[in-house]
Amino acid sequence: MFKALLLTKSDDGKTQAALTSLDDAQLPPGEVLVQVSHSTLNYKDGLAITGKAPVVRTWPMVPGIDLAGTVIESSDARYRAGDAVLLNGWGVGETHWGGLAQKARVKADWLLPLPTGMTAERAMAIGTAGYTAMLCVMALQAQGVTPDRGPVLVTGANGGVGSIAIALLSRAGFTVHASTGRLDEEAHLKSLGAAEVIDRATLSAPGKPLQKERWAAAVDSVGSHTLANVCASLHYGGVAAACGLAQGMELPTTVAPFILRGVTLAGVDSVMAPYARRAEAWTRLAAELPAEVLAANTATITLEDAPAVAARLLAGQVRGRVVVDVGV
Repeated sequence: MFKALLLTKSDDGKTQAALTSLDDAQLPPGEVLVQVSHSTLNYKDGLAITGKAPVVRTWPMVPGIDLAGTVIESSDARYRAGDAVLLNGWGVGETHWGGLAQKARVKADWLLPLPTGMTAERAMAIGTAGYTAMLCVMALQAQGVTPDRGPVLVTGANGGVGSIAIALLSRAGFTVHASTGRLDEEAHLKSLGAAEVIDRATLSAPGKPLQKERWAAAVDSVGSHTLANVCASLHYGGVAAACGLAQGMELPTTVAPFILRGVTLAGVDSVMAPYARRAEAWTRLAAELPAEVLAANTATITLEDAPAVAARLLAGQVRGRVVVDVGV
């Protein structure tokens, strides 16, 4: 038996989250059985646990789109008992039982070896949020964005993606501007590497199709009017890497930034990204993201804490990253 956070749906359609004990036989099929040591709470996990959005597609469900731990047994030659592994995405926590449990059975194709020198706890302090932030940095760099082209804006700056994007970009030599609704966190954002902090209210309302050119590029986890205003405010040839929808899924913009300023909107998907891109992102994270940044940007909780913290996360009351130590 092992502990897990299990989501069920009540007769009236509401999501119920409860810490429970499960048997190995209840786990879904997969080639690799993992002893999970750490998981995380991401925005999508918050939506699943609280039922605020229809994230969960199969019931009952163990949430958790990230996990890290050690292989117990494997029928796939790529992994053997004792191997340290991690997993992000692939519908885990949505259609397949996820990481907020002490064990997980998953497909071998979904796993990555834990980077050399990286602990499971550090990997989950990075998690999908940090991995997505690195994918965004890679997307900007693939489009030729370099520090000499001007400042880079990061929206949702106090969130998991935003905070790690600030740290990665600043350490790569970029001047970073951070947009947040929590201006009281300015000192924290500047400690991560932000050179300037702006109020998200300046971007979150409907704006003009073309605006003053302010940024060479942007990492956006917010969507909606914010992303529209960001695109309208990029320099000629600017690039926006879009990876989230914290404000909304809609994009109320025009073609003006794209056909008059040559702006590029680069979509960044972390869930189904191919193995080679994942491996590159994690290799770079191991090399480029200092441990002290994570330590100052991460809180650790238990499985039992997860439902309450998920509600706080959706309310915008959680700074940075949340690691779940599933072994306690």
